[in-house]
Amino acid sequence: MTVLDWLLDSDPAIRWQALRDLAGAPADAVAAERARVATEGWGARLLALRGGDGQWAGGAYFPAHGGDPDVGLSGGADAPYSQTEPAGDDASDNGSQPWTATTYSLLQLRDFGIDPLGDQMRRTVTLVRENCRWEEGGQPFFSGEVEPCINGMAVGLGAYFGQDVDAVVARLVSEQLDDGGWNCWAEHGAVVSSAATTINVLEGLLAHEQATGGSPESIEARRRGGEYLLERQLFRRKSTGDVIDPAWLEFSYPTRWHYDVLRALEYFRTAGDPPDPRIAEAIALVRSKQQPDGTWLLENTHPGRIHFELEGGDGRPSRWNTLRALRVLRWYEAGQGVR
Repeated sequence: MTVLDWLLDSDPAIRWQALRDLAGAPADAVAAERARVATEGWGARLLALRGGDGQWAGGAYFPAHGGDPDVGLSGGADAPYSQTEPAGDDASDNGSQPWTATTYSLLQLRDFGIDPLGDQMRRTVTLVRENCRWEEGGQPFFSGEVEPCINGMAVGLGAYFGQDVDAVVARLVSEQLDDGGWNCWAEHGAVVSSAATTINVLEGLLAHEQATGGSPESIEARRRGGEYLLERQLFRRKSTGDVIDPAWLEFSYPTRWHYDVLRALEYFRTAGDPPDPRIAEAIALVRSKQQPDGTWLLENTHPGRIHFELEGGDGRPSRWNTLRALRVLRWYEAGQGVR
């Protein structure tokens, strides 16, 4: 069995993307396979877990009533409010959290490629718009909240599901730091950007730009944010050239709010620009991780409560990482004139 055959022998969420990105299948065949996401496999299973009010686990970012009894906000009850990473571009994992509420469920459905115009998703998004409120301040879901990392997710979801998130985009543009990136702890005095916050914002701005055309300000902000990562070759300190965080060299899926090199490369591929020479070392890292059988492994799964497993666990072949790595390499090689 070839690697492509292995990817096609999978869930519709994987199959339709492999058909489109790797097999060069006709558009009607891709569309037919994509339509199955809502009715079969992971997509249908996740949709079935939605509550009657349109939410998953009764909450926007966290399950209702605090979710897991042994999981709290980062840093403990007395820490400044933050649902994501600590300050600085050398941040390390700050512990687990539940991944079962509405934000991460919608992000997963988006990754699956569920049709945003299908009846189920239209009803779901309407209910989310009417009922879902952020835990931080009770704001409507598609109005965003205070953290740029989370607002980047909200913008990406709003763009995908056809919601007006222009005001959130404008807020993100206004919060860009002097070094070109973003940091969820800026309101607490952080002046150095975080790669994790930045990648979430960049993905959201890109989705908004591709859906609406964006604004001159948001396009410029996104390009400056991309430069923040490229100046660091996606994983090295600008000042010393040292690896910022070894965890960034391990490829996870789902990525949640976390940053890693493969996620950054997927962002630049999706942006559609020719590959920048500064990603060459990151591409070499991706190539070095390919196994003798042609697959890539799942690495560094981010702990926390989930709805259900998608793959076999760390250290085992990963269809998601293999799909993502192969299409990144195709994009890079096409840009280098490699056939």
